[in-house]
Amino acid sequence: MSYLRAEDVLPKKLLETIQQYVNGQTIYIPSKEKQVWGSSTDTRQILQTRNEKIYKEYLGGISTIGLAEAYSLSVKSIQRIIREQKNSVHSNNANKLLSHSVTGKTSSK
Repeated sequence: MSYLRAEDVLPKKLLETIQQYVNGQTIYIPSKEKQVWGSSTDTRQILQTRNEKIYKEYLGGISTIGLAEAYSLSVKSIQRIIREQKNSVHSNNANKLLSHSVTGKTSSK
């Protein structure tokens, strides 16, 4: 994040008003458009792929301690990832079952 000099971008009257509240201090002015975290990079997808891999390895018998060491994460972080992945899988399965019961269709794999 780069900083701009207020006197270079704000009208003098506005700057004087702001100085009444935060004279000489640094302030953050948020953007009007709120971006979703990870929307401008591929970090979100990278982490999702990593978390899915961690969950599969856990289901394959690797301990949370082993996963924590392998991925340089805390055991608590691994447990959180496993819990979130488990909930995600159950949620997706429930949605599929609900969809099939409403439409009467079954998926063929």
